[in-house]
Amino acid sequence: MKHEVRTPLNHILGYSELLLEEAGERSLQQWTPRLLQIHAAGTRLLVLSENLFGSSGTDTDPPDPGRFIEEWQRLLDAILGDAQSILEQLTAQGMQPLVEDIERIRTATRKLQRFLPALPQPDDTTSAPAVDAEASGASRRQNIPVGEPDTGPTGLTGLLLVVDDDEANREMLFRRLTRLGHEVLTAENGRVALEILGSSPCDVMLLDLEMPEMDGEEVLGQLRADPIWRSLPVIVLSASDEIDQVVRCIEQGAEDYLSKPFNPVLLKARIQACLEKKQLRDREAAHLLRIQEEKRRSDELLHVILPHDVAEELKSTRAVRPRRVENVGVLFCDIVGFTAWCDRQTPEAVHHELQSLVEAFEQLAADHGLEKIKTIGDTFMATAGLLAPLEHPALNCVDCGLAMIQAARSLPPRWEVRVGLHVGPVIAGVVGRRKYQYDVWGDTVNTAARLEQAAPPGSLCVEAVLWSRLSERYHGQALGLVPLKGKGAKELFRIDGLLL
Repeated sequence: MKHEVRTPLNHILGYSELLLEEAGERSLQQWTPRLLQIHAAGTRLLVLSENLFGSSGTDTDPPDPGRFIEEWQRLLDAILGDAQSILEQLTAQGMQPLVEDIERIRTATRKLQRFLPALPQPDDTTSAPAVDAEASGASRRQNIPVGEPDTGPTGLTGLLLVVDDDEANREMLFRRLTRLGHEVLTAENGRVALEILGSSPCDVMLLDLEMPEMDGEEVLGQLRADPIWRSLPVIVLSASDEIDQVVRCIEQGAEDYLSKPFNPVLLKARIQACLEKKQLRDREAAHLLRIQEEKRRSDELLHVILPHDVAEELKSTRAVRPRRVENVGVLFCDIVGFTAWCDRQTPEAVHHELQSLVEAFEQLAADHGLEKIKTIGDTFMATAGLLAPLEHPALNCVDCGLAMIQAARSLPPRWEVRVGLHVGPVIAGVVGRRKYQYDVWGDTVNTAARLEQAAPPGSLCVEAVLWSRLSERYHGQALGLVPLKGKGAKELFRIDGLLL
């Protein structure tokens, strides 16, 4: 009953306030006194209803039955009389939009007349002093200045969604919020509201609680369960002011709660506060996205520079633990005649051709289970079995090296390369604080580099000890004793390809 009474009171107060603003903007002050009387009578009716239903927001004693019924009827008759007088003038002047507002006030007043027999009769305990309706109107609604036109948009504006099953309530809020500069969407129930949210990113929702199909509390529950709409500011507007319901709404994530008929000045302030909070949340979310994007780009760059496992270790511990790995294949591949060719080319041509070749080598290394370590000028270095154990790293290196020789010959300007490889223990780690580079050290690395330097153009070279383990799979040719820098003369073999 309380909800049913407050809804038409909300119409009387809301539409009289809109008409007062219209009258001020259109210089139609001849209607202002009657509109003020309608507004004051509506506010007095609100006071009577709050006393009758025991609202916690009133501090006056309940009226006695006789005076309550008498004053209730007198106020309704006064509203109807003033509304009829204004209606006749508006109709004569053809102001149809304003006529519709007056008709809404009349409809709401007649609805309150029909409620009178069903209203609970107040206890005949005390006799409340008579209160002048016009004098009490402003004070009972927190001294709202009525009759002054709204100054228009102030502060932030946004896309607002009004959800209310009462068409007159939706229209009233739509007009009031539009005057404040907001873009406004409306929905007649919670289901429609959720459908709208699916296509329109609203900034604030104004939500009625008492609705068919899906009420306000159900809407709040679904919003908070959806990660996309969990942070949408919601202001609950309800004809009920029961504290339990207020608490439930706040617990379910409502930003604020206002009872109908609401204070329009307070509503405006609450919307501004919600928009400001949302703006701050949006800025924070955008800032976090930028941070995440920068982190992603940093991680990508780190993974380009360092092997994946090494990059992850560096990110988590800010250091890379040096380690010794016993059975690692080390491969060096160098372009024959690169320096002389380079001196005859433009910088752009040198970069383009070298980029194409290195990209091909990187793909071949990945295809054969090798990890690229670095390029040194025109030399490509990779390892097998360093970061992930391999059963026969030498086989991976040989297959990759032979593929590199063929790939180099297929790319302009038809390169010839030398490949040297060796298998043995290495030390691996990262040194320095700037321009990180994962590197490997040890005799195995030095030997592989020397073998690459000793290899004939277009061939892959290994020591005799390694060849003895590969000869059953590949065909090759002995190169004899070849002096290696810092190693002395070593018996070397050239591997030409797989045995048929």
